[in-house]
Amino acid sequence: MRIGLAVMLLALVSPAMAQDGVTLPPAARDVAEKSIDELQLMLARGELTSVQLTQAYLDRVRLLDRAGPKLRSVIALNPQALEQARKADRDRRLRIARGPLFGIPVLIKDNIDTAENATTAGSLALKANFTRRDAPLVASLRAAGAIILGKTNLSEWANIRDNDSMSGWSAVGGLVRNPYALDRTACGSSSGSGAAVAASLAAAAVGTETDGSVICPSAMNGLVGLKPTVGAVSRTHVVPISHSQDTPGPMARTVKDAAALFAGMIGSDPADAATMAADGRREALTPDWSRASLKGVRLAVMRPNMNAALAARFDAQLALLKAQGAVLVEVERPRTEGLGDAEFQVLLMELKTDLAAYLATTPPAVKIRTLADAIAFNKASAASEMGYFGQGIFELAEKTGGTADPKYAEARARSVKLASEAIDTMLAKANAEAIVTPSYGLPWLSDPVHGDQSSGPSASQLPAVAGYPHLTVPMGLVKGLPAGLSWIGGKWRDGRLLELGLAYEQASKARVAPGYRASVDAGAGLEPAR
Repeated sequence: MRIGLAVMLLALVSPAMAQDGVTLPPAARDVAEKSIDELQLMLARGELTSVQLTQAYLDRVRLLDRAGPKLRSVIALNPQALEQARKADRDRRLRIARGPLFGIPVLIKDNIDTAENATTAGSLALKANFTRRDAPLVASLRAAGAIILGKTNLSEWANIRDNDSMSGWSAVGGLVRNPYALDRTACGSSSGSGAAVAASLAAAAVGTETDGSVICPSAMNGLVGLKPTVGAVSRTHVVPISHSQDTPGPMARTVKDAAALFAGMIGSDPADAATMAADGRREALTPDWSRASLKGVRLAVMRPNMNAALAARFDAQLALLKAQGAVLVEVERPRTEGLGDAEFQVLLMELKTDLAAYLATTPPAVKIRTLADAIAFNKASAASEMGYFGQGIFELAEKTGGTADPKYAEARARSVKLASEAIDTMLAKANAEAIVTPSYGLPWLSDPVHGDQSSGPSASQLPAVAGYPHLTVPMGLVKGLPAGLSWIGGKWRDGRLLELGLAYEQASKARVAPGYRASVDAGAGLEPAR
């Protein structure tokens, strides 16, 4: 690495370090860890322009994502980002700036259509998928004044291709690296969104979740992530897995930032029947920050099996919640035999039908139109597409009859009943507003030989299948790696979860910025005693 580039990299990673060689204005340099509120204040005071802010993020992408630690979290940059920023600056000068997202650069996961970039879902089969359209959620963010900085890398096909996949890897973007320990997983499928926001490559990012794909990368990259109530945000023009479980969601460094991004995404969409109630539920989906208190709040505590270090961190957070006035009630997760099998059958059948529906709307340059076509493409491109894992799940899905399969309705009814009744039962037994539990275990080593080697708890399945909201908030580092605290509530209770999450965040101040270490396992601690 050239000396000048090294100095610039250090300056951008830690603004307090020497700034020699950086040509950006001081305020533009100092974007690391800045919240949306802080950035808006700087913009309002004239200390920073949207062009300078956008350029600062573009430079961070160049120095941290493409060079330096090579996070590989951004799969493509928007060639119109600076022009959008110039327009935002002109509008601000004309005093027509509006809302918390105005002039703020955000990133979009690359399974969501944006007008300027291809939507690849990480697969070479969709490399030519320039739809020239915005998904409704992207159009809503633009209407709120957000600048679309680019697209984030992801686990290819949102991690539905094979059971032995390596989270964070795609043929188009390579492997996303966790900015807390570069040899560890950034989790998936919204791995790029997680790593990019943790590294302050944008103010916030949009991810998507079917089961865990917002919550896991948020937790494992030290972020706030909200998996909304299914139906709060449109899924139109989003590469699908499951219309019954898919939802876009915000990923950010603070609860308020996640809420601001979420507010810009909420809305009913005539093309997405699940969202018909969204406009009418906006008040329930929007937090009232005057209610952000834990005093007297009853919380159900779900304690999974976990290692001693994570358990100690969780216990410390429970003590903090209690000190803030929360009433904690321990609950047992109800038995849900058959949930996993029923959910998997639903995902297989919906994938076959829903993916074909999306592919039918793509431009002629895209040569695949069905799941069978995608399978054939992968076989023909095995050297580039299947170097690390196969497509066993794709092949199982292709063997189903899709949503016309006679087994489909029964599997969906069974899975949603088991999941929703489990959450409802825990909340009712504790007379609680939310369930708190560790979001996931700790980030595991990225392993191209064996695939994901995850261990520890996962809180995502019940709210994912039920369609209920699920929020994760950082609870600090465990052995140098991020861990998240989950907040799970009833349907359309997203706003209340954000209020409780903010109260916890303000009391805990648990988030720690990434250090871009090569490994948390390196060092004298692994050497034998002498």
